[in-house]
Amino acid sequence: MKEIIKGRGAIKGIAEGEALVCPDSIQGWAGIDEVTGVIIEKGHVAEGTSIAGRILVIPSSKGSNCWSGHFNSAMINGVKPAGWVVSQIDSRVGVAAVVVGSPMVVDFSDVDPCQVIKTGDWVKVNGDSGEVEISRQG
Repeated sequence: MKEIIKGRGAIKGIAEGEALVCPDSIQGWAGIDEVTGVIIEKGHVAEGTSIAGRILVIPSSKGSNCWSGHFNSAMINGVKPAGWVVSQIDSRVGVAAVVVGSPMVVDFSDVDPCQVIKTGDWVKVNGDSGEVEISRQG
């Protein structure tokens, strides 16, 4: 079963991958291990899970302004997300996405991607058209 949701393309390009949904986002400082891409934020719903090659689904950023630096380090180490689906873009996540160059769709007006997409779904992010195609797991 496939479902398409529509937002606004923010970073051009197309990426596909397994979704990692973080409904409370990821903190900027001590949120991810920049070498492995593993979420290290204590108590996070996805603590111990890698962002590498995944489609990161978040409401917005959280925490410090270190987001772009941490995600840049993750990119240098080959563990960046393949793409981004962000409910409402803010400056921290926007800069991080530009730095890593992964396609991004943002600003969904009629749907909350963190509610519609589930971790493990296969997701295609089209930063050109603003469409996100979701293929349910299983």
